[in-house]
Amino acid sequence: MVGSSHEALHRIFQKDPELLTRTLQRVLRVPFPRPTEIAALNVDLTEIEPVERRGDTLLRAETDEGTYLLVVESQGKADEWKRGSWPYYLSYLYEMYRCELVLIVITQSSATAKWASRPIRLGFPGRHSLTVRPLVLGPDNVPVIADEKQAEADPALAVLSAMTHGRGPGAMAIRESLASALRTIDSDIAAVFAQFVDSCLVDPRAKQMWRDLMTAVQYFWRHPLAERVREEGRVQDRQEMTLRVLEWRGIPVPDAIRERILACTDLDRLEVLAQRAVRATDAAELFAGE
Repeated sequence: MVGSSHEALHRIFQKDPELLTRTLQRVLRVPFPRPTEIAALNVDLTEIEPVERRGDTLLRAETDEGTYLLVVESQGKADEWKRGSWPYYLSYLYEMYRCELVLIVITQSSATAKWASRPIRLGFPGRHSLTVRPLVLGPDNVPVIADEKQAEADPALAVLSAMTHGRGPGAMAIRESLASALRTIDSDIAAVFAQFVDSCLVDPRAKQMWRDLMTAVQYFWRHPLAERVREEGRVQDRQEMTLRVLEWRGIPVPDAIRERILACTDLDRLEVLAQRAVRATDAAELFAGE
């Protein structure tokens, strides 16, 4: 299961590898040759010394013009340590595979996209020994797909649009078009795509609206993923109910107690906390005896 926007932003290319080459051609105007075969590779770049180095997604694309390795990095914010690891990734992979390498950075932030697109130059000014120029996909260049027909024509690209534009003013229209497109594809693939988008939504209200949209796609909820999402919704409802009861009764809730309530994910335990909230005279009584 995908548990974060960082994971979703790069793992979508594992689910649909050719989406990456289509995006390079359409968005960045990179004349990437049509792959005849494309596959995900092991991303562990750790050597013998005890220093872990791991890329996000690594794809090998076989084309009529040769073999390419596509290194995909998901980036939430500027991180100079991470940026410094990119030349290592490329050098190590070149030594291992001896083929052409392409570094692609994907982000939901315009500021991070601008930061990531700066060339990395090592050596004397004007006579650099190594220059790395990342290709960057973000909200400033990934297309806004807010039309149902466009979304249905390329659901994977519509998912990428929903993930990279999750915080923009047109985000709701993008998600509505995507919801329509997901009805037209295999339910198992739709379930995974829906989870990718869900993982990228930081705002609780936007996340709930997306889940409401997915509820309307009835067949989708027959997938095992549905039960997990419904379970999460029930847990959140019980947590919020417990806090509301305390609020209605005028009982202050210290941050430490609030955090313990929100950290509890067991439905039976949350039911007990809600019942105690009805009788408690102090928020600490919810966890009395523990």
